[in-house]
Amino acid sequence: MPGRRYSGPVVEPDMFFIPLIAVLAPLLARGVSNWVRVPIVVFELVLGILLGPDVLGWVQPSGFVDDLSDFGLATLFFVAGSEINFEAVRGRPIIRASLGWLTSLVIGLAVGVLIAPGETAVIIAVALSSTALGTLMPILRDAGELHTPFGRAATAIGAVGEFGPLVAISLFLGTREPGISTLVLVGFVLVTGGAIVLATRMSHGRLHRFVRTTLHTSGQFAVRVIIMILAALVALSILLDLDMLLGAFAAGVIWKLIMRNAPERDREQVDSKIEAIAFGFLVPIFFVYTGVTFDLEVLLASPMALTLLPLFFVLLLVIRGIPSQLSVPPGASGHDRAALALLAATGLPIIVAVTNIGVDEGILDSALASALVGAGMLSVLAFPLLGMMLRARSSTRETAQLDAAPAEPTQEEA
Repeated sequence: MPGRRYSGPVVEPDMFFIPLIAVLAPLLARGVSNWVRVPIVVFELVLGILLGPDVLGWVQPSGFVDDLSDFGLATLFFVAGSEINFEAVRGRPIIRASLGWLTSLVIGLAVGVLIAPGETAVIIAVALSSTALGTLMPILRDAGELHTPFGRAATAIGAVGEFGPLVAISLFLGTREPGISTLVLVGFVLVTGGAIVLATRMSHGRLHRFVRTTLHTSGQFAVRVIIMILAALVALSILLDLDMLLGAFAAGVIWKLIMRNAPERDREQVDSKIEAIAFGFLVPIFFVYTGVTFDLEVLLASPMALTLLPLFFVLLLVIRGIPSQLSVPPGASGHDRAALALLAATGLPIIVAVTNIGVDEGILDSALASALVGAGMLSVLAFPLLGMMLRARSSTRETAQLDAAPAEPTQEEA
């Protein structure tokens, strides 16, 4: 209108500080890498807490960033689903990992009933029986472990430790009765199962060719299809009152099957683009915002929460780490066994998701939720670091033993 000036959008501090933290985190991780290998998410969480409302107060929770954080969490689960090599983990690894997770869930329920009976016990059990596969996959990939027996065992443990809790959340923490929730979940499985069968059997030649022709154009067809599949299955999960992460995980599996027969170079380029969007943009927002929204004040003000935090931290290792020993590959060293237990006990995304549901539904006390999330943060801070250090020692010892072993004589020497 004449005479009216456009003042521009309101600039919130978090629009600057969250990207700043996202940039500082890998720099700090690189800076300390000569002494110790610390996962980038550690710095994202710690800096988020530091700049959040309970410490410096430079970043405040906001609806816009909260929505981006949710999409970052969904993207993390999509990547986890798309990176699982089902050919490598099917059979013995996935069966043993499933038995280990069910054992963790049962023990977690028993512990949860002792701490707080009722639905709160279910939340505690789901949280303590989870594994952060999406957090572990980049660590395993960066260490070159994805295709080793150790990496395959860790992947199977993480896949079940991430998918199992999502099913439990959908069954027991929805607004419906468990029987109806089971029917709805079966319906979701049938829909996604049909999509998976379709993705497996249909010819993708034309699709792959179109993906290739738009890889370096403004079309970016592969990325657009991925966002569509992710949004569709997340929306379906929400409409069915299931956890949205179930849809995100299934979307990753479906996309992997769609692209499984594409030329390797094309797959790698598409994966690179998705990793850029996920780990360069959305996933850091989730971890930073988890630190920003962590209720440090409630935690510090509650003697019960301060007592439960280290207890939950230890229980993660006991409840999730010990049953994971069922998945240890044959001939694994003691260091490898301990490393797998530590990686299996690394849990944060599921803990954040399930405690948010509990607090929103009035099932979980804020102090108890802070203790669980705090234990999850500590597990991400400590367990992958210690686990990969132990794995590195085991690998070094195996290499030394191979080097020291006498070489087999050649035919001329014989």
